[in-house]
Amino acid sequence: MGKLLPVIIAVVGLAVGGGAGFLLKPAPPPPAETDHTAAEGAPGDGAHASAAEAHGDAASSTAGHGASGDDESAGPEYAKLSNQFVVPVIRSGKVAALVVMSISLEVPSGSSEFVFEREPRLRDAFLQVLFDHANAGGFDGAFTESGNLTLLRRALLEASQSVLGRIVSDILITDLVRQDA
Repeated sequence: MGKLLPVIIAVVGLAVGGGAGFLLKPAPPPPAETDHTAAEGAPGDGAHASAAEAHGDAASSTAGHGASGDDESAGPEYAKLSNQFVVPVIRSGKVAALVVMSISLEVPSGSSEFVFEREPRLRDAFLQVLFDHANAGGFDGAFTESGNLTLLRRALLEASQSVLGRIVSDILITDLVRQDA
């Protein structure tokens, strides 16, 4: 019972933290400010035009004043996945540790909404990669070595590109914690 108590406390803490994060996440933007409705708005519709102009002015001020209006000139955008990933590390049929990770994706400017619409499928693909990494011993020992994390990032990038296509250019591991039992 003494070895089971820290695992129970960790799981309850993660559940409470995840629930709090879910309840406290910011509200999605109103439909009038999304890219597709701004493009479909009537020419005389001042609300849509001013929102699109404000977004365009902000993008051009951060990216410089280039002649092309490509998304690449605006720079990358980082889509932070809403919840952390919790991966158990199993040894001898028992949970030896829990690994908690936060992941962000580097995508072209304006592509975050596309990522968030497909987040359930993306999370499923990421969890499969993380479970495989844990089962191969990737979270044992010095799991934060750059070579080990490079392999993990590459596998996560391949998984994200299989779900979202080539819009994902990089994977950022923003938090990584291992709690041994």
